[in-house]
Amino acid sequence: MARAFGTLRSLTYGAIVAARNAAIAILVLSGAAQAETVTIAALGDSLTQGYGLIEQEGFVPQMQAWLRDQGADVEIINAGVSGDTTAGGLSRVDWTLTPEVDAMIVALGGNDMLRGIAPEVVRANLDGIMQAAAEADTPVLLVGMEAPGNYGPDYKAAFDSIYADLAESHDSLLFDNFFAGIMSDDLSRARSRFMQPDGIHPNADGVKRIVSAMGPAVLDLVARAD
Repeated sequence: MARAFGTLRSLTYGAIVAARNAAIAILVLSGAAQAETVTIAALGDSLTQGYGLIEQEGFVPQMQAWLRDQGADVEIINAGVSGDTTAGGLSRVDWTLTPEVDAMIVALGGNDMLRGIAPEVVRANLDGIMQAAAEADTPVLLVGMEAPGNYGPDYKAAFDSIYADLAESHDSLLFDNFFAGIMSDDLSRARSRFMQPDGIHPNADGVKRIVSAMGPAVLDLVARAD
């Protein structure tokens, strides 16, 4: 009887150990699955924030949905602030780069350009943002803007060169122009089809085209973050 009891106790103990090991394995696998999700902070202005659109039509929700449709396990944090300049982005980049952020999209400079802020100031601010990302070991996709010609050729040349120069110096990914997806030979037609009445912000269809054009570059960013 004692021997039988000892055998039963041994079996019971073995079952407990097996159950415990199974529970640990589930937790480990669950943690590994959660760790596979790439969290991207989208640091930008009203174009990132989704000005004039309902939430699901904005840049961040549409980009996140596009990436997931491609099979990427991604969460994008909307760090866009309407009216923000590169100076504003620099002032909040440190608290944007929280520990859970694996990568960052930087789409700033449009408001600087509209205000005629000196290109060297824009360059310095963006360089500071890129440096903060480097110190946090966070890969970046830098999204460029193009200045119009009304400030003169010197301003345009100095402004337009900022993004490629900084991407090269910081070894970051570059998407040349936020509006690449809606630019065409017939700019007036594109503006009427894909822009809101203000002529500055894309409508929902415009955002969709922007996301489709930029999406592959963001997938490259996801790969860098893995």
